[in-house]
Amino acid sequence: MAKAPKLDAKGYRQFGMRDKLAYAAGDLGCNMSFALKGTVQTFWLVYMMMETGLLSILLLIVQIWDAINDPMIGSMIDADRRQYRRGKFKQYIFVGSCGLLVAGAAVFLPFPNAPVVIKAMLFIVGYIIWDAAYTVANVPYGSMLSLVTEDAGERAQLSTWRSVGSMVGNLLPNIILPMLIWHKEVDAAGNPILNPETGVQVQTLLGDRVFWAALLMGVIGFVCFQFMLKNITIRVDENTVKAGEENAKFNVVKAFGNFLKNRPAVGATLAAMGMFLGMNAATTAVTIMFATYFGMAQLSGVVQLIGFLPMFLFMPFIKKIVNKFGKKEASVAGTIASLIGGLIMLTFPLFANKSIALIVYLVGLVAFGLGMGVYTCVSWALMADAIDYNEWKTGSREEGTVYSLHSFFRKLAQGVGPSVVLLIMGALGYVSELGTAGQSAATSYNMCWLVAGLYMFSAVVQFIGIAVIYNLDKKTMAQMNDELAARKGE
Repeated sequence: MAKAPKLDAKGYRQFGMRDKLAYAAGDLGCNMSFALKGTVQTFWLVYMMMETGLLSILLLIVQIWDAINDPMIGSMIDADRRQYRRGKFKQYIFVGSCGLLVAGAAVFLPFPNAPVVIKAMLFIVGYIIWDAAYTVANVPYGSMLSLVTEDAGERAQLSTWRSVGSMVGNLLPNIILPMLIWHKEVDAAGNPILNPETGVQVQTLLGDRVFWAALLMGVIGFVCFQFMLKNITIRVDENTVKAGEENAKFNVVKAFGNFLKNRPAVGATLAAMGMFLGMNAATTAVTIMFATYFGMAQLSGVVQLIGFLPMFLFMPFIKKIVNKFGKKEASVAGTIASLIGGLIMLTFPLFANKSIALIVYLVGLVAFGLGMGVYTCVSWALMADAIDYNEWKTGSREEGTVYSLHSFFRKLAQGVGPSVVLLIMGALGYVSELGTAGQSAATSYNMCWLVAGLYMFSAVVQFIGIAVIYNLDKKTMAQMNDELAARKGE
């Protein structure tokens, strides 16, 4: 006979490892698609040989739509009062996960010899299909953190485990995938073919493999989503509304205004935008740098993993750190470490010896990653607290709307950032039709400065968001939680 689960005061299964593993699996499923975003730019730039200016424009168009799409889905979830057997959040996630089975591969259709107009159409249509499925799954998934538990420490644990799921979800596309899709060129005698200017071995991208890898990752993501849906428990009312507002018409303009007045949401969002400018916008430049300057594109993902590993140093202790110092206070210390890492990375292009330059780059990346490790562990808990702040100040939680507006600005960073980076790459001498084989020595060197500058800018933005704008320190959190509990008669 199976042992009966322990129940909490409200009759729900007690919060525990089952919830944490399930929530981690959800972000693993999301990242089976999301982590491919960096590969999208490289695929269309290197394999499809799309000109940097055109790709920049197309990427900006689809990302603006992507950003607009999130609040639409969030408001739809908030306004949905229908009763679903599994709950509305889980129902939307299930529908989105079904779409992601194949949608991730839609943007990697390998037709490098197609006319430019056809390429542009394939890119836009494929990306929109992919984005629609991803948004339907991801927006309710992110909002669900504040519904699984109301305890601040448990939310921090969920945020940490979400970050674990995110990291594992990044392993396959960002570490293993480069090893599979990059090929070192050799001549008939088996000798390396070298770029005459840079002296590094020429590497080419195998676009067909990207397509099939995206399909496989869709299947893995679907399995992860189903595990989460079966094992996680929602303990907070999904349809929390103020008395007498059940029939009120949802006002997205008012919700947007409330969001901009929500300092914790704005600060956490700015920090997330900074994170993605460093970790996402720089992805293509990092790949090109490793292919043309260091001659090791297939290992670029392994090197970038160093930026994620420090998170595991903090994961076992994050609850104690949060309880003792507070989420804001710990995150501020992390952003300072990231600033130091950014400063170190700004020096690596100064070293003529590429081996030494790579070592300095790695040292800077480790310092940057240490700072990111603290912030990443609590980043989603910061947004959960921002949702509570919205209820504290306005009387309305609006989980879906607050999270989706957060996602709106994050995706603007994900769209505008890579678009601007592509334009900068073009200005720095990158020529798409030459692939990675024909780039000049000056261009490969310029990529080093671009990467270093992006990480430094990322650290500065994160510091401003958390240290200057985010205002939920430990003392204010205690006051907010006490007043919310009093309103609910707890």
